[in-house]
Amino acid sequence: MPLSDAPLLRALAGDRPATTPVWFMRQAGRSLPEYRELRVGTRMLDACLTPDLAAEITLQPVRRHGVDAAVFFSDIVIPLRLAGVDVEIEPGRGPVFADPVRTAGDVDRITAIDPQSLDSSAIAEAVRLTVAELGDTPLIGFAGAPFTLAAYLVEGGPSKEHLRARAMMHADPDSWNRLAGWLAQVSRVFLAAQRDAGASAVQLFDSWAGGLSRSDYRTYVQPHSRVALAGIGLPSIHFGVGTGPFLADMHLDGAADAVGVDWRQPLDEAAALLGPDVTVQGNIDPALLSAPWPVLEAHVLDVLARGRAARAHIVNLGHGVPPETDPDQLTRIVELVHAQSA
Repeated sequence: MPLSDAPLLRALAGDRPATTPVWFMRQAGRSLPEYRELRVGTRMLDACLTPDLAAEITLQPVRRHGVDAAVFFSDIVIPLRLAGVDVEIEPGRGPVFADPVRTAGDVDRITAIDPQSLDSSAIAEAVRLTVAELGDTPLIGFAGAPFTLAAYLVEGGPSKEHLRARAMMHADPDSWNRLAGWLAQVSRVFLAAQRDAGASAVQLFDSWAGGLSRSDYRTYVQPHSRVALAGIGLPSIHFGVGTGPFLADMHLDGAADAVGVDWRQPLDEAAALLGPDVTVQGNIDPALLSAPWPVLEAHVLDVLARGRAARAHIVNLGHGVPPETDPDQLTRIVELVHAQSA
């Protein structure tokens, strides 16, 4: 099968292939025993920057589950690490930055780094190794969206409410826009490196955008996310958590071919908001992965039924795979979706 006929790519183009495509956010990683075994003794960011290791982790869920796409194993802070920013992943906490970006001077300091100077050679090599093994299964490259990256940078680490980041938008909009604009370019360079090495599609993740009002999203975030994604030259997906109040804006004025929907919003309602020119992705509730199979099966069938309201549908979770997930549940979902397609 030519790669252009892959169900994922056809769905992104607005077609409805015979097989409804399915993949899972965070499928490459922590829920798989083979991943945990491979990662012993290796720090997260080091694993992401070791090409043969990153490639093998990316391939593991494709072999195990038979999903219709691989998603490149990396972390949204990797491009910041490549830019020379001091960041580490603390187990149980997440990304932690040694020097938070909170003042105009801090913004001057970080934006003085040229995004084009990122050394993406390890990323490119990992993508090439992965694509060589995938055959007719497409690889999805990804990057973090400017707001989510900025939220981490301004807070200095994970935060539930992103108070400092949201305050900067209003108290110093010039600094905010310079920071978010720089991050848009960093994400774009990271996506372009994956594209040039052989990725077939990309997804922009805005994990924390749901903490914003629609007004703030449209004023301070959407323009920068659009810069990160527009004209990248590959089919694209835009995903955020809790973005129901401004879901239509996640289309980024046409820059995204598909919009990911979290578990809170039924797909038929999402399709009505997004309109006839957008593919929907989602939105199995990750919590139900631990439910008895009959419960999960009924839920997946409901998601499939509601997804028919859109021009095309890519089955996924409404967020990432929880680490305690039984991998067999994911395999059964893939088999169910494919059987329904048949």
